[in-house]
Parts: sequence; structure tokens; C-alpha cells
Amino acid sequence: MESIYLLIPISVILVFVIAVVFWWSVRSGQFDDLEGPGFKILMDDDGPNIPQSGPEKSDDRQKS
Repeated sequence: MESIYLLIPISVILVFVIAVVFWWSVRSGQFDDLEGPGFKILMDDDGPNIPQSGPEKSDDRQKS
């Protein structure tokens, strides 16, 4: 019976510490979506690859 006087306050303190650590982890973003950005890269819908027309070479202009 005497041990219960020690175990109840320790358990209350332990629950309080666990609640504070959980609250901190939620507020600091520890439970953010980790898989979403990886899937977002795979589902990226880019347009067709259109070659850019660059400046003509100076040799081509001189031949004309």
C-alpha cells in the first residue's frame, strides 16, 4: 500500500511529461506529411519538351 503513494504521483508526472512532449512535437511539425513531397515529384505534370531556338552561329551567317 505504501508503494502506491509513490507510484501515483510518478505516473501523473509521467503523463504530464508525455503530453508536453507530444504537444511540442505537433507544434514543431514532427508529424508533417513525409510521403507527399515524394509523390508530388512523380506526379509533376510538365509541358512537352520544346527545344529553345538559340542564337545562330557566326559561321552560318558569314556563309550566306
